[in-house]
Amino acid sequence: MDLSIIIVNWNTEDFLRDCLHSVLAGLGPLTAEVIVVDNASSDGSVAMLRAEFPQVRLIETGRNLGFAGGNNVALRVARGRHVMLLNTDTLVHGDVLPRAVAWMDAHPGVGVMGPRVLNTDGTVQPSSSAFPSLKHLAMQTLGLTRIRRFDSYRMTGWDRRTEARVEVISGAAMFVRRAAMDGVGLLDEAFFFYGEETDWCHRFARAGWDLVFVPIPSITHFGGGAAGKLNHRRDVLMTEGTTRLHRKHGGLVAGLACFAMLSAHNASRAILWTGLALLGNRGARARARHFRAVVADLPKAWPTRGATA
Repeated sequence: MDLSIIIVNWNTEDFLRDCLHSVLAGLGPLTAEVIVVDNASSDGSVAMLRAEFPQVRLIETGRNLGFAGGNNVALRVARGRHVMLLNTDTLVHGDVLPRAVAWMDAHPGVGVMGPRVLNTDGTVQPSSSAFPSLKHLAMQTLGLTRIRRFDSYRMTGWDRRTEARVEVISGAAMFVRRAAMDGVGLLDEAFFFYGEETDWCHRFARAGWDLVFVPIPSITHFGGGAAGKLNHRRDVLMTEGTTRLHRKHGGLVAGLACFAMLSAHNASRAILWTGLALLGNRGARARARHFRAVVADLPKAWPTRGATA
């Protein structure tokens, strides 16, 4: 089989429906399977899948395993020479799927590939990046990454019209060579919602596999799927995942430094937006409440579960 497309769903019925229509329309000549792992959704996702997409393999986990755990359920049974991780809040356009498989077949040294990903307005999304090193996190905390020439982290100064080796490819749309995955292992389930694909990419690179962005057009990523339902918990989970990443690959001191930096980042935003709200800026009130809630929950962001793989 050419390709296994894996989609983890948690309460995104409408996004999932549109995503699956686009995937099935875009398979072209590929021999492929589509596997949806449902992480105990409480909306109508499962009923919709059974009624409208009988050709899609549905796996119900019975509980929310997170992004890594949900994907691993499908990765263990996937039969494709290549696998694709795809978010529910995406649309696949044109012949990107068969072109991606053909590109992977022609480049046997590449373990992970990322295609061009677009925002809803058609602009290019920074779906590939550098590893979030302490240097890059410090630049982000200082606001320097808002200046494109200094943004070596998200690489926003690069128009992504050319192929390039990168360090991280977003799990929103990621092609992975099965032979590479067999050697590197599955996603680390100690990561619940953020950091898991970064950790995976880092492990592929350490094993000697190339990671490449290829401007094959295109996939639209709305960015309002499961993550959009988390409110301030999104930033808390992002802090936890990034801290876990540094603790796993850099040790306790690196983990503490990362946690301190991200805590300072969130605290400074809480102070800024609260100050603006006190000055009468109505638009700042919601942002102030958001970051104050993030700061209040930061003690929960220190990783306690052990990392594996």
